[in-house]
Amino acid sequence: MREVCQGVEAIFQLLFNELRQSTTASEQNCRDVAARLANEVTRICNESHRIKTSGDIESWAKTLANHRLKQVLKYYRLGSHRGRIDLQSTLSAIVYRYITPSQTPASYQARVTLIEDFLQGFYVESLNAFRRETSIDENYRPRSLLELSEYMAFTERYAKRRIPLPGRRSQQLLILRAQTFSQQQPPETSVDMDTAAEGGTPDSENTWNDAAIQQVREVMVASEPEPLEANLRDKVVEELFAYLEERQQHDCADYFTLRLQDLPTSEIEEILGLTPRQRDYLQQRFKYHLIRFALSHRWELVHQWLEADLEKNLGLTPHQWQLFQNKIDPQQRELLHHKQQGHSTQEIAQALSCTVTQVDKRWFKLLEIAWDIRNRSVSGSGASEDE
Repeated sequence: MREVCQGVEAIFQLLFNELRQSTTASEQNCRDVAARLANEVTRICNESHRIKTSGDIESWAKTLANHRLKQVLKYYRLGSHRGRIDLQSTLSAIVYRYITPSQTPASYQARVTLIEDFLQGFYVESLNAFRRETSIDENYRPRSLLELSEYMAFTERYAKRRIPLPGRRSQQLLILRAQTFSQQQPPETSVDMDTAAEGGTPDSENTWNDAAIQQVREVMVASEPEPLEANLRDKVVEELFAYLEERQQHDCADYFTLRLQDLPTSEIEEILGLTPRQRDYLQQRFKYHLIRFALSHRWELVHQWLEADLEKNLGLTPHQWQLFQNKIDPQQRELLHHKQQGHSTQEIAQALSCTVTQVDKRWFKLLEIAWDIRNRSVSGSGASEDE
């Protein structure tokens, strides 16, 4: 592992420099997070037989470091509130079909309630695992946005770890925990909804039923409108489905449905009856339509959801915004100015002496440049199978 040892400092510097450039966290905060990520990369390279025998340990270490960085910055850019919602959505989609007690039909809302209960315990387990694996104090809690992003990125990876099972099979750790949680749930009980709405029966001697009534009542009381971010995500998903259906891309819609469930590639191929090559072609076609949807068809909605609208400089950091300004020409800069002023496409077309279609195409190109700059700085390769 001499190569890894020699490269630890280089990996740390790479992570530290990127965190300093892409976040507003303090220097010490960036240094601590970079050190923990660099140590994790080193540990994986030291323990992975596949990496050790690859003959290119340095390249593997750099790829892993970029992947870790990409995950942390994704949550950092989402922010603490939206990051938690995104993590909850990701994990909920994975366990959704595993969380119902066997032979017990359950409604969507009942599953959501069970999933929320389950994930609260899983987050505690994940935090303990994070403390243990990074050798930090047992009382450590993430306090800054960067630390919270690091913890959320770790939780997502921890949930997706493959646990070997008998018969050369494996399963994601989160799913195994969800199945155990479901098996431990008490049997279903009937609840008088009128009683629950009125606040329960104080003189009842049935403790379990009282608890169930109380739980139902809490859900009733808490049934407030969903947060704006959750509504936006649902709206984006709904409109993307409508976009695909309007264009007769039914197979892309099916593929999107399975992706929302976070199914592995092999399972998607089996469900859709596709060969790996056919699935790869479908994936590329879906990506094409996804980009058209996000940068042209409903760009305002998608950018609002990503908190990357015009008021926030398209989600670019100050350094990235300067790069963006340097890359666009005077004509594109004028188009950007009109968009920032809130002018309609027709007004912009008139001001620039071109057609509405040409304005849309030029705006697509501008958003594509911003998209490329946003993603380029964290363009690490995919996750290693050795994780």
